[in-house]
Order: sequence, then C-alpha cells, then structure tokens
Amino acid sequence: MKTTLRLLLPILALAPTIHASDTAPTFGDDLAFLKKNTGILVLEVPGTGARVAVAPAWQGRVMTSTSGGDSGASLGWIHRKNIAKGIKPEAERKGDAKHIHIFGGEERFWLGPEGGQYALFFPPAPATYEFKNWKTPALLDTEPFDVVSADSRKIKFSKDAEIPNRAGTKLKMHIDRTVEILPAKSVEKILGTKIPEGVSLVAYRTKNSVTNKSAEAWTKDKGLISIWLLGMFKHGPNVTVVAPLKPGAGPAVNTDYFGAVGKDRLVTTDKAVFFKADGDYRSKIGIPPGRTTGIAAGYDPDRGILTVVRTVPPAKASSMPYVRSQWMDHKDPYAGDLINVYNDGPSAPGKAALGPFYELETSSPAKPLAPGKKLNHTQETMHFRGTPAQLDPLAQKLLGVSLKEIQSVFAKP
Repeated sequence: MKTTLRLLLPILALAPTIHASDTAPTFGDDLAFLKKNTGILVLEVPGTGARVAVAPAWQGRVMTSTSGGDSGASLGWIHRKNIAKGIKPEAERKGDAKHIHIFGGEERFWLGPEGGQYALFFPPAPATYEFKNWKTPALLDTEPFDVVSADSRKIKFSKDAEIPNRAGTKLKMHIDRTVEILPAKSVEKILGTKIPEGVSLVAYRTKNSVTNKSAEAWTKDKGLISIWLLGMFKHGPNVTVVAPLKPGAGPAVNTDYFGAVGKDRLVTTDKAVFFKADGDYRSKIGIPPGRTTGIAAGYDPDRGILTVVRTVPPAKASSMPYVRSQWMDHKDPYAGDLINVYNDGPSAPGKAALGPFYELETSSPAKPLAPGKKLNHTQETMHFRGTPAQLDPLAQKLLGVSLKEIQSVFAKP
C-alpha cells in the first residue's frame, strides 16, 4: 500500500485538484438549458472539443465555452435562475431585474461610461448616483442584435440604436460585432508561443465597432463613449487574477470603485497586479492604459484552468481618453482604465451577492467621432486547461510570473 501511494503522489501533484465545482453542469448540460430559454448559435473547431455558445437575443453574447465537447467543463458563468425567469414587461419586473437582467455570459458587449457626468447608466441630474437610479440601457440588456451571417466558425451581428447620456446628448449609432472561434494554430501565432503538449484549448475573438450615425460630431464636452467588453467567470477560493504591468508614469492600479481593497486581496509588484477572485468580497480594480500590457488572466488551480483575456492597446494609449465609470462626477472624465477586474460578493452586510462570479474587462479609448466615423475594439478570450506543469510555460510567457508565484501571493502562512 505504501509503495502504491508513493507512486501515485507525483501523479496527483500534477493533476488539477478535484473540486466541488467539478460536479457543475457540463457544456452539454448548459447548452441544453440555454436552448430551452433562448436561441443559441454554436461555433466549433472541427476535430477538437472546442465549442462556443453565443446568444443573439442577448446582444450577441458569448454565454459559455468548452475545450472538451458536450461532456467537457462549461467555462462561462451563467445565472440559471434569472435566465429561466426570462425578460418580463418593465411594469412586472422586481428586485434587481428593474436595473439589469443578470444572465451571465463570458463576454458581453457594453458601452461606457457607466457613471460620471456623461454616464449611460444614470438619468440627468438632479438624480443622484445611487443604485435606485442606476439602470442598464435596454440596448445593452434586453434588445437583441441582428444576425447578419453565421456559420460554424464565425457569426456577424449588427444593431442600429440611439442612447442618451446623463448630459442629455443623444448618441445615434450603428453597431457591428463579430464572434469568431480560433484554432490552436491561430492562438499560437497571436501569442508568439507554442501551446504545451497536453493542454486543451478553446479560444475566440470578437471584433466590435460603433459608427457615429448622429448628424453632429461626438465631442468631449458633450460626452464620448467607449466599447466595453465584460466576461463573467466562475469564482473559487483559490482563483487569482493576474494583470501584468509595463513601466510607466502614474499609478499601476486604481481601487476607487467600490471602496478599499486590502493587502489580503490585492498585491502589486513591479511585474504584475494580483487580485483575489473568490466571490466573497465585492471589489473592483482598474489598470490605466499606460501601465497595462493589455492582458488579464484568471488562474484556477482547483479546476486546472488558465483564462486569458487579451486586447492590443493603441500605440499611444497612455495619452488617449479612456472613460471613467465610477459613480460620481469627475474632474477629468477621460482619465479612466483600459483593464478592469471585478470580484463579486455581498454589496452590504446581510445582502446576497449578484452571483457570485468574477469579471475580466477591457475597454476601447473614447475617441471623438465625426458623423460616419467608427470606433473599434477587439478582444480575445482563451481558456487553457491542463496540469500546473503544462500551464506554467504559458503563465511565464504571457504574464511574466510562474504559477508558483501566483499561488504564493495569497497563501496563508
């Protein structure tokens, strides 16, 4: 018996830890559930288990994905209870549904800013920045996007819309969105590195654009917008988000979203920002455009998953306008962040969490646009699944830190 155990220990050390989450629904289970409640289009890489489920009625949202086919792990976070309730007429909505339909999904299309004097989620003053006045615009919550074309590799969406901001400016626009699944060779070319043998992969890219269809130019003094992409993923007691840093002026991380974040949840080094994503404490951070490499990743050792969200910052990102979304008027409403990370948790003592879940988010700059001009934003989401030994080379290449370093940051003494 001792000999058998001695032989097994090295194998067990390499395998992903068995966690309660492994009893969660598979991709096939989630896909069947989603199809009962809305239309779903599925992208796949032939000959592999890579699949991506997309919901046109929910703004072309990527709901979940897998690298293991129908029996594989479902990697996006979805809120089954809320999805089953569906979208009701506004007069019949109760609780959080008055403000937002929390359906989940691992990449959704939004627009910023959320708060501030040019907010898209608050009515004009004298309405205060309180939750009772906060509401997700129907364009980003309940209105479907039109399917322009679709096959097993790529889906193209479009939407014509008008949305007012807090300053009273009406922004008339045309939206284009493409969701495309990426084969392993494309991912290796994007990242400039080989995917280690034994690592399973599902990855996709979304290309998003907003065209000014107003008769007038969009200007700073009337309110600019950004394309904002948010992904909801499964939290866990040992999930750590890593946002690599590059040298630059100014702070490496902003924490003025939902209050202070202690050193037991946020650690900044000269190489990266580490943020705890356990779903137990509502908190949010931002990485300014001049300090981010354009990457944020969540490492979940219990499920054996490294999730990487990537965008390419513009060459002069540090001097470009990025919207601030905090719930207040801003001295400089265009001194915002390019990367955001959110950890869900109770909003107040005795209150339930929205999920819980964690989010990885990226934003485009907020460019002034003349009529007919376009704002673009591209993002890639990649899930790598394997043992620590298999995933570590990817972490060192993409994040500049080892998995051992990541796991040691919040380890209890």
